[in-house]
Amino acid sequence: MINNIIFIAIHLPSTIFLGLGLALLLRKEEVKGSSLIKSIVFLGMVIPMIVGGLITRFLFEQGAGVIPSVLGALGIKSLDITWTAFPQTALFAVILGSIWIWTGFSMLMYSAGLASIPKDYYEAALIDGANKFQIFKNVTWPLLKPITIVVVAMTLLWDLKIFDIVYVATGGGPGGASMVLALQMWDYFARELNYNYAAVVAVLLTTLTLIPAMWLIRRRE
Repeated sequence: MINNIIFIAIHLPSTIFLGLGLALLLRKEEVKGSSLIKSIVFLGMVIPMIVGGLITRFLFEQGAGVIPSVLGALGIKSLDITWTAFPQTALFAVILGSIWIWTGFSMLMYSAGLASIPKDYYEAALIDGANKFQIFKNVTWPLLKPITIVVVAMTLLWDLKIFDIVYVATGGGPGGASMVLALQMWDYFARELNYNYAAVVAVLLTTLTLIPAMWLIRRRE
């Protein structure tokens, strides 16, 4: 449960800000390579989650992964390790991998939202003398509020039921350091054959996922 909360606290704001930032930077067609960058970011949503877990595990492997190698080259030797093998870093490796996988969804939603905003609003704001920050604050962000509600609710649901990436990348270890609710439920059911405990976790997980779902429905109404 605590790991799920940590997952949400880091993953949710990161994917929202990254998705919105990329959508704002790449919304103009004249930006060179915008289509390629969008394709690379959205690739995480296209590949199976099992493959995403394998990529995450490879990225954070000492000697072969990009992340430990870069950090080691920068002189941060304490992080030049196999992240998924240590309790201090295993959960963060999964979270960072998940940010890449889910940012494509956020970027796509915000790109669609930006495309639906009439250009007349921006022209009127420029005539009134508004700068870029004021235009974003008073025009873009308020009009993107419905999109943000959907992104927040869907991301919360995804974070609560996260399973595939954690199962492949760390297996919930080491020592339960990256264990999440969905994986705990599967362990009780398939490994320990403790169906009572598995049912309890399933009910808890269902109840938690209903909260953002009902919130989304009410906000849309």
